[in-house]
Amino acid sequence: MSDVTRAALGRIKSDESQPEVALFESSKEREAYDNLADLYTIILATEHLERAYARDAITQTEYKAECNKLISQFRLAEKAALGKSMTTEDFMKLYQMDCPRASERLLKMGVPEQIKTADDGGHHVAVTIAETVQHFITTMDAVKLEQRAVDELQPLLSELMDALTRLPETPNDFEPNRNISRWLQKLNSMRAIENIDEDDARQLYHDLDSAYAEFTRHLKRKK
Repeated sequence: MSDVTRAALGRIKSDESQPEVALFESSKEREAYDNLADLYTIILATEHLERAYARDAITQTEYKAECNKLISQFRLAEKAALGKSMTTEDFMKLYQMDCPRASERLLKMGVPEQIKTADDGGHHVAVTIAETVQHFITTMDAVKLEQRAVDELQPLLSELMDALTRLPETPNDFEPNRNISRWLQKLNSMRAIENIDEDDARQLYHDLDSAYAEFTRHLKRKK
């Protein structure tokens, strides 16, 4: 038996003589630990997903479905685990999480990697256009009805961005995409419990209105 093994066994025997230390003292503390564990798991899962997609180990459909689910779960977990106590960046530093891809996806982009789809038929294009119009209207109505919380607005913008990226034959610098992307990045830099102020709300509505106008002009040019 090596000296290292003897030392380890000695520590184990010594530990056995010590009273057991409880990780938590109440159900509330246990829930707090569970929430932190959920957040940690979601960030790690996102990092692995991004790596798998970069290696072409999963299909675009699988990637998009899983990424959207993780982004949605992340917003809920972040709010439950951290509240006003710390930011997700601080959380990742505290637990030494080296997850640059997850940080980019969850904290900056807020949507899956943009995947251009080919024009696979007039019906599918018409459905995507209808969905995009509906998402524009829903998001603009939310701002008009004074929804200001990040966790209320971010999912709406995310769904709008998803619809926009599914439109075929849009230029890479399509202004509506750039507008929505900027707002997603801004909201993703904030915590779920935070609110945008009235100046931001006014600017957001203006940018949505401009993006919708450019979207409709694009459709008319394609006719």
